[in-house]
Amino acid sequence: MSEERSLNFLEEIIEEDIKNGKHGGRVHTRFPPEPNGYLHIGHAKSICLNFGLAQKYNGQTNLRFDDTNPEKEETEYVESIKEDVKWLGFQWQNEFYASDYFEQLYEFAVRLIKKGKAYVDDSTPDEIAEQKGTPTEAGTPSPWRDRSVEENLQLFAEMRAGKYQDGEKVLRARIDLASPNMHMRDPIMYRIRHAHHHRTGDAWCIYPMYDFAHGQSDSIEKITHSVCTLEFIPHRALYDWFIEELEIFPSRQYEFARLNMTYTVMSKRRLLQLVNEGFVDGWDDPRMPTISALRRRGYTPASIRDFCDRIGVAKRENIIDVSLLEFCVREDLNKTAWRRMAVLDPLKLILTNYPEGQEEVFEGENNPEVEGGEGSRPIPFSRELWIEREDFMENPAKKYFRLGPGLMVRLKNAYIIRCDDFVKDEQGNITEVHCSYLPESRSGNDTSQIKVKGTIHWVSVPHAKQVEVRVYDRLFRVEDPGAEGRDFREYINPESLQVIPAAYVEPDLADAEPGKGYQFIRKGYFTLDKESQPGKLVFNRTVTLKDTWAKEAKKG
Repeated sequence: MSEERSLNFLEEIIEEDIKNGKHGGRVHTRFPPEPNGYLHIGHAKSICLNFGLAQKYNGQTNLRFDDTNPEKEETEYVESIKEDVKWLGFQWQNEFYASDYFEQLYEFAVRLIKKGKAYVDDSTPDEIAEQKGTPTEAGTPSPWRDRSVEENLQLFAEMRAGKYQDGEKVLRARIDLASPNMHMRDPIMYRIRHAHHHRTGDAWCIYPMYDFAHGQSDSIEKITHSVCTLEFIPHRALYDWFIEELEIFPSRQYEFARLNMTYTVMSKRRLLQLVNEGFVDGWDDPRMPTISALRRRGYTPASIRDFCDRIGVAKRENIIDVSLLEFCVREDLNKTAWRRMAVLDPLKLILTNYPEGQEEVFEGENNPEVEGGEGSRPIPFSRELWIEREDFMENPAKKYFRLGPGLMVRLKNAYIIRCDDFVKDEQGNITEVHCSYLPESRSGNDTSQIKVKGTIHWVSVPHAKQVEVRVYDRLFRVEDPGAEGRDFREYINPESLQVIPAAYVEPDLADAEPGKGYQFIRKGYFTLDKESQPGKLVFNRTVTLKDTWAKEAKKG
């Protein structure tokens, strides 16, 4: 976290607590995901915040899985979450699960029953909802609200023992049915679920509600600064009530604005819909906002941390333009990605005056943005080359500085060439461009004294490697696909994925490293996809070289 900017409100709170010796000056945070889906970029903000605060103030962070809903949780999600946190560059001090505390949470509930602060209710979910009243009208007591302590203890023990069916009974806190805060109107603490849990198996058939497990788990772990998103503000009074009634460690909750971003959706429910309904190819489809998808697309941990630092920590909801995230990854990849030539829409170019069978090798820097260029790679050259179809125009427009009849360009790292002729097929499609090269114009040793305005990239036909390229764009066509009243699925961008089955790349890319970024010169940043196999490489476009989307949006 940057030291140059002013403190955010959470840092101000922590510094004041340290100054006053609160909790002995300790800073202990936690990241508490529910293992019911893959983490997305919004969770990345929370990860960077919780771990970053602990790092800044020499504290520690727990990774705690709030696994209180066995029907939606899977070990697959647990493992993906751990992988995401590590990939972002963080290491937790302790790995905990709310299920570690099931016995302790049960004892807490018994303690509240004994104090007359909790009761077993036989009401149906609809009846309980009606009993809660409305924001302007007080609730009404359940007919079971005044059961004796002894009866409640017995019924709660029987609930645990499996005597009742799902939904037959719940345990509710006995608080205040007239409270202006609906969360305080006798909230449910436990429900019956005869479901297999991914860690505890069939040991339990009652499970604590999130609101009962969350704050108490923070207290059990002695978390000093429990950081939550704004929607938890009305829950804080309930967490504080439980802590006060149970007389346990007073963990305190602080709320910040969650991350909302243009051209995407952040709801786990909606992301799951996209997966289940086949709009995307799984949670890590590179068009998704999940961390695993961003990783697969070629985003770097440094770029995501930079993004989270730039957007800061606010108390008010706002929406961040996705172009800022794209800017951050461009900034990082510009410094780290190796340059390579790739032709995505190939057109054959023949150097008619280059001797048949002759080959030579040029050198190209891996990264000219870094001092020393991070070394270089050999680039083979021959009589036949692939160039981009867009780099030739039969009838060149004014200020077109690429190839056309009589026009000259430089082949990057190689020679200046002049277009002499071209060949068309029966349908009128251009199939070959014929050029002559200037031997005295070799890069690094040019004595031709000819200046050309255009430089194009190329790949030698006999040396090129054929690969598949997947060009990804934004998944949605509108800034806020999830706006109220909209079916977000109607706004899916039909051009969010373009598959190029036969592109040609430098032979060096046959040894491309998984997870490494490559700049395909003039085309964008790309990375090797996990589906690549020997002889069948697949590259994903991470991001364009410039923000072309903003330009197109202005045209529209």
